[in-house]
Amino acid sequence: MKRGGHTTELLRLLEHLSGAYSPRHYVIADTDDISAQKIQAFELNRANRDPSNVAAGYHVHRIPRSREVQQSWLSTVFSTLHAAWLALPLTYRLRPDLVLCNGPGTCVPVCASALLLGVLGIKRVTIVYVESICRVEHLSLSGWILHRFCDHFVVQWPALKRKYPKSVYLGRIV
Repeated sequence: MKRGGHTTELLRLLEHLSGAYSPRHYVIADTDDISAQKIQAFELNRANRDPSNVAAGYHVHRIPRSREVQQSWLSTVFSTLHAAWLALPLTYRLRPDLVLCNGPGTCVPVCASALLLGVLGIKRVTIVYVESICRVEHLSLSGWILHRFCDHFVVQWPALKRKYPKSVYLGRIV
């Protein structure tokens, strides 16, 4: 999750996610304090609405950003590999049932790690990617990279559904 927009969209999705997906593990960029604050406020609000959610809990994990704004494309390869190197042991330790993501660069290493768990026969992880509402005609870089590998790739605009027929169009969901 990034510094605000992606986090806000993801938390709106989580408002409707079953309590069966607990505990929740959030993976954010190591420099992203705004998302950490939004997650804490969301979880506190969720616990206040339904005290049974407190027991399930949540955890915030941090990995390096795959790409900083204005970072060169060549150096992005190395920073993404570094992030993936740190995401792999985290994903292995957590062995999630579901990875729900929506576009920040930190999701690419996490999804790659989740895919690797399945390839190695360790754990089959369902990956659901929800493209940001602001992506009307073109996918984000993360979406473009991951749309071939996700179990469910959700777009929020009909133009993207036409361009990517394997995607799922549900209308505006955030």
